[in-house]
Amino acid sequence: MKIKPVKTESDYKNALKRLDEIFDAPVGSPESDEADVLAILIDEYEKKHYPIEAPDPIEAIKIRMKELQLKQVDLVNEIGGKSRVSEVLNRKRKLTVEMIRKLASKLNLSADILISDYQLLA
Repeated sequence: MKIKPVKTESDYKNALKRLDEIFDAPVGSPESDEADVLAILIDEYEKKHYPIEAPDPIEAIKIRMKELQLKQVDLVNEIGGKSRVSEVLNRKRKLTVEMIRKLASKLNLSADILISDYQLLA
């Protein structure tokens, strides 16, 4: 097993290639151990060089609605009437603290995501 730190784009590409080669190695084999270490090194490089931003609150709500197969009408109890749900999801109105509490519970989303600032549309 010849493992070295992943510091450059070239190192990253080589690590990905090697991981692809040994990905299905039998558990407990030296190649399996190498794959585990490479996966950690690759993950750290990606976190530093290719960070993925968390979605804004409205996108997070829409993503979760899609995952749970919910429609706008399903959020009436958490946000208010049908028109209020539409206004919030179309970025015409900001979420309130009460809406955030209820949405966090119903959608199983972190309140930290929902309290993030986002722009309203004119």
